[in-house]
This record gives sequence, C-alpha cells and structure tokens, in this order.
Amino acid sequence: MNQFEQCLWNPWNLWNPWNPWNPWNLVINRIARDTALACLAIALVFFLFKRTLAAPLGVLGGGLLIGLSFWAIRSTVDTLIALQPSLSRRSRDAATADETGLKRPRFALVKFFTRHGIVALAAYGMMVRLHVDPLGVLLGVTSLGIAVGVEALRDLRWRRFL
Repeated sequence: MNQFEQCLWNPWNLWNPWNPWNPWNLVINRIARDTALACLAIALVFFLFKRTLAAPLGVLGGGLLIGLSFWAIRSTVDTLIALQPSLSRRSRDAATADETGLKRPRFALVKFFTRHGIVALAAYGMMVRLHVDPLGVLLGVTSLGIAVGVEALRDLRWRRFL
C-alpha cells in the first residue's frame, strides 16, 4: 500500500492540510469540494432572499446538473488520455475495452454527448415538471465558475510568495 492509499484509510489525513498525499489537495478534488460548498451557500442565500422552497431546490438542481456535466467531461477526458499510450499511467491490459485490445474514441464521444443529452433532459424536467426556479438553476450551475475562481485566487495567493 502506497502513501496515497494509506492517506485514504486514515481519517486524520483527509483533513491534514500539510500532508502532501492528501486527496483534498489535488486541484480537481478541491474544485469539486468548493463547487459543492458554493452551491450550498448560494442555496441558503437564495432561500433567504426568495422565501420559497422552489428557490433552493432550483439551486441544488443546478448544482446537480453541473456535477453531472463535470463528471461527464472528466470521464471522457480520462478515457481519451488512456487511449494515448505515452500519457497513460495504467498498464496496457487496464486500457483495453474490447476483444481487439483497443478502445474506440468514437464510443467515448458518443457517451459524452449522450450524457450531456441526459443533462439537458434533466434540466428540462426540473424546470417544467418540478417547477423549480430557473434563476436558481442558473445560480446553481454558476457554482462551478465560482469554485474555479476561488482556486485561481488561491493559486495567485501562493505565487505571490515565490
């Protein structure tokens, strides 16, 4: 078991900011965490502003939509990286998907567009059928942009001392 796996099994290491193997220190994981926190904060503020239950549900629904979209993009990028033998960290047998031993990039792109079609259907279902606030859905979707902005500011803060 390497240090990264040991970190996953020790609960203290998940919250230890000085641990270099802390999975929360990875940029993508920090952005995902900050997106969830921003979505919850926006939902609370929007509930206090609108005073209806549809408002925070719209924000949380928008956060769910951006989470699904983020998952679709990340899995597609991981699949396309695994196709490149020079970029892949995995062994050759882990990258195989069919009998010929080759992954097909067309299938990855079909999965990508199918997942985004499902996200679009979910957005339609939330706004039309569940009657959530469309502005709340838009605010929930912007939580990823807020998290990326926070990460950019975090990076600038540390570069200033270098």
